[in-house]
Formats: sequence, C-alpha cells, structure tokens
Amino acid sequence: MKNCSLAIFLTSILAPLLAFGQPTPQSIANAELPSLLTIYKDIHSHPELSTKEQRSSAIVAKELRAAGCEVTENFGHYDNPDWKCYGVVGVMKNGDGPTVLVRTDMDALPVQEQTGASYASKVTMTNVEGKEMPVMHACGHDIHMSALIGTARALGKLKDKWHGTIVFIGQPAEEMVGGARAMLHAGLYDRFGKPAYAVALHDNAEIEAGKIGITAGYYNATVDSVDVTVKGMGGHGAYPHKTKDPITLSAEIINAWQTIASRENNPLDPIVVTVGSIHGGTKHNIIPDEVKMQLTVRTYKPEVRQRVLSAIEQIAKGCATAAGLPPDKMPEVNVLHAEHVNAVYNNPELTKRVKATLKSAIGDENVVDKDPTMAGDDFSEFSLPDHSIPACMFNVGAVDPAKAAEAKKTGASLPSLHSSKFLPLPEPTIRVGIIGMTSAVLDLMKK
Repeated sequence: MKNCSLAIFLTSILAPLLAFGQPTPQSIANAELPSLLTIYKDIHSHPELSTKEQRSSAIVAKELRAAGCEVTENFGHYDNPDWKCYGVVGVMKNGDGPTVLVRTDMDALPVQEQTGASYASKVTMTNVEGKEMPVMHACGHDIHMSALIGTARALGKLKDKWHGTIVFIGQPAEEMVGGARAMLHAGLYDRFGKPAYAVALHDNAEIEAGKIGITAGYYNATVDSVDVTVKGMGGHGAYPHKTKDPITLSAEIINAWQTIASRENNPLDPIVVTVGSIHGGTKHNIIPDEVKMQLTVRTYKPEVRQRVLSAIEQIAKGCATAAGLPPDKMPEVNVLHAEHVNAVYNNPELTKRVKATLKSAIGDENVVDKDPTMAGDDFSEFSLPDHSIPACMFNVGAVDPAKAAEAKKTGASLPSLHSSKFLPLPEPTIRVGIIGMTSAVLDLMKK
C-alpha cells in the first residue's frame, strides 16, 4: 500500500514536469505562424480561378511533402477534357489506426479586390469560358490552405499522440462545384483508403477572430442550378395584342415561383428559389420570341429538393398555358446535374465530439453554436451521398473583434464572403484554425 501511494505521489509530481516543454497544438501554431503568414500573403496575392490552381496546388504539395507526407499531385479527372485537375493528396502514416480525411479548397473567385491590403491581388486570369477576369480570394481559401499546412506540420511533430493515416486533401474547383467529385471519380478512396471521418474548416465573415462556430446536422444547403427558357411569339412593341410576350410571362412566372416557399412548402423546411439572371429582347420596341433565366435553388432534404424542382417546372408551364401558348411553346426547364451539390451534413455524434475537443483547446467561451446557412460547399461529396462517412465542417472566425463590435453597435453590415472588401484578420484566424483542426484530428486518432 505504501509503495502504491508513493507511486501515485511521484506520478502526480513528475507528470507535469515531464510534460513541460512538450509540443502542443498551441505551441506549434505559435511557432509556425510567422512562416504561415508569409505563405498566406503569397497565396492571397496570387489567386487562381477554378480548374486553374496550378501554382496554389504546387505550394500545398510542397509544404505537405516538407511536413512528412507522401504527396500525389494533379489527382482527379473532370468530364471536360479541356480542364486539368490540380488535386493534391498528402498521406501521413503513423502505424495502424483510423484513417481521417482533412480537406482544404484552393480556388479563388472572379472578383476585383478592393480591400486596400498591401498584399491585395492584382491578378487577372482567363476563366473556363475564355474571358479575362480579375481574381481574388474573396472566400478565404487562402486561409484554409495556410491552416491545412500548419495542421500538417503540427501533426507531423505530434506523432507520439496519434496513430493511423491522415489524408490531407487540396481540393480544386470548389467555387464552380466539381473538384471533390473529380477526385472521387478518379478513385480517391480506392487508392488512398476510405476514411473513418472527414473534417474541414471554413473561415467566417461574421464571427470574431479567435472563436469557432459549429453546427450539428445540416450545415450547408443542397445546391441546384436551373436554366429556364420562356418562349413566346414576338412582334412589334406597339402591337402587343398580336404577340405572346415572353417578358410579361417571365415576370408572372418569377412571382409565382415565390409561392413555392410561401404556400407549397412546409415552413420548417428551408428553401430558396432565386432568379440570378434574366435576359430577353434586343430593342425598346421589339417583343422578343424568348427569355432566358438562370436560377439557383437551395434546399436541405432530398424529398424537398425534388418537390421544389418539380414545382418550378409545373408553375412555369402552368403560367404559359394560362397565357394561351400552345404545347410546342411551353417553357424549357433544365436542371444542370453537373453543377448539383448535396447538402453538407455534420454528423451529430461526430460534431458533439469535435465541439468538446474545440472547447478544451480554445476555451468554452470561444466555441459558439452557429445556425445553418443556405450556402453550398462540395465538401459534402467526401461524406458520400448517403452520409455514410461521418463528416464535420466548422467555422473559424475571421473578423477583427473591434470591427465586429462596432458593426453590432451600429447595425452596419460587415463585408460578406465573396465581397470585394472581405479580408480576414489573418494571424488569429490561421492560428485558431490550426489549433482547432489539429486538436480535432488528435482526438479522433488518439492512442
């Protein structure tokens, strides 16, 4: 009994001393932050559009290799043969254990930066349609890449605390949807193993830097792009009675579509039907033969999605029939299946576990519950359509706390994601991203 008591006493005294000076996610993040800020500003200054991420992917690949990963570059395959897939896969092995996928996206947006930052982008680039566009990291994928690199460095230095295989993913073409699918269709899981968990982070334009927001269940929406052509019988603008005006008809259809949310849908099932583009006609006094519209449709549940898409077509054709158009002049409704992306669903059990880990890592007061949004992200692809791979994406606050407080006080709006003026506060955002992601992976793979 005395020997046992002595052993317990010695353990209580020696354990903290032995642990003192040992690397932690926090200490590693602090040490790596200066070099990661250099990488971040470089990536921010050199953004690349979807399917064009050659330079960004090379940086991610180089840094993952330096952190101790076996790296495969240019992994993935698009259906369009003219596009090259710059997917990066970095595998870090540490004995037997679970496989965990950690993902960053890499592409930027066709936005002219107006942040005034010393490292602001001045880049222009030709998009997939051959148009020269200004380019900006207006969604924070530069933050994501920097945090992934920092996480890989941290986990490479903490191998005594975890076992298994980490698959780091540098994913292209998130903004145009298709990069995750391109990597999966190329045999990502066949070649590198099906993960037990998939995790990712995204910066947030509403949460203060230093905090993390997390959502259980549906986190982002299912996204569908829909093209609609409304047909008519054109003619002189002075003689509308001799035409079937597709512009007037389009206005009626747009208004009627809004009743899908207000009258056909359960109010507890969120949906969005937005007409983002409408084009028709060539001159003041000519009624055209057709009008073209582009819609984005956001839902969560598969059955709600099907009901909304069916209602869009039914309403369009019903309005056309009421306008007296013949069967061969009915509107054409085309759902672009190549641009479809499933909802991001945060597995509740996994999310609960990650949330507890985050609280331990950065403090209870710095982890906040976040409402789901109707934005989309093809991170959902990695959990597969049936969500059979538990997944969790959390939000890392990117807003200067002083600016967030001022906006709350005055009611002013902060620059949102995709805004030309969105600029994360990089130091605390990257630091907390590394600490949060490293801590989450360590818990999922702990010895």
